[in-house]
Amino acid sequence: MTAPTAETESERQASWATVRSGYGDRLFAGTALGAGLVILAALAGVFIFLAIKGAPGFAKPAEAYGPHAESFLGYVFPLLVGTFTASIIALIIAVPLSFGIALVISHYAPRWFSTPVAYVIDLLAAVPSVVYGLWGAYFLAPKLVPMHEWLSENVGPIPVIGNLFGEPNTAGRSMLTAGIVLAIMVLPIITAITREVFSRTPRLNEEAALALGATRWEMVRMTVFPYAKSGMVSAVMLGLGRALGETMAVTMVLSVGFDLSWNIIAQSSPTSIAANIALKYKERTPDTLNILIATGLVLFLITFLVNFAARWIIGRSERRMAR
Repeated sequence: MTAPTAETESERQASWATVRSGYGDRLFAGTALGAGLVILAALAGVFIFLAIKGAPGFAKPAEAYGPHAESFLGYVFPLLVGTFTASIIALIIAVPLSFGIALVISHYAPRWFSTPVAYVIDLLAAVPSVVYGLWGAYFLAPKLVPMHEWLSENVGPIPVIGNLFGEPNTAGRSMLTAGIVLAIMVLPIITAITREVFSRTPRLNEEAALALGATRWEMVRMTVFPYAKSGMVSAVMLGLGRALGETMAVTMVLSVGFDLSWNIIAQSSPTSIAANIALKYKERTPDTLNILIATGLVLFLITFLVNFAARWIIGRSERRMAR
């Protein structure tokens, strides 16, 4: 009987390594698939719960919706206005800041400065929303009272745009304040995504633009922004989804009301859907609970569509960058 050669033993080891690698790949693939199915099942479970429990809330008697509405549409419409108003204010403030910070970190600042700044920006996402709410309600709001008064006196008389700056809130707890707090909360999300997209711009394209005599800004405008356009849009939409679903910060900052007004510095503004659910849940009745769950279903569908669109744009951007 012949002894196994060195080549035979090495072939066996290689074959066993291949088998183990195959087991590992199948285990990882099964785990990833299981995790994805669990997430989908949880998402479907939430939707089914909201649909079943919230369906009666769409057709309650008029008195169940309170003194400010006679139907579900009249009840939820001011809440939708408040939700989108605070979110749009947040995006108007956060988007330019986020793009500027991401651009500085990825293309302008030296590494010894950009790396700590990136860490600090990312840490803002780890701060609990209740901390932002406390800070906004008891520190930021009083500081913004002079600005509210200045806007009311100087911008209020201007036609059309002056409708946004009418009688100011003497406590500073207005829709504008809530939008500023939300802007700080969504800033790390938009910054992180745009920073990553900016940094993945092909280096050859940047060097070619600089070699042709372009300035740093011209290089960014001609190579970085066109390449990162889809990623920038998806970052904004993910930030919008985060702002739409925020609860505690808006609840603690905003003076709650159902008055449908475009005055963003008013004493009473329509609150958001999430904040209204948090405020009304303690004093719920069976009819009120159905209505609150129905508004939650509306918010769930809106945020799902926004995040789905953002993920689709991100996937499209990644496929484009992979070419």
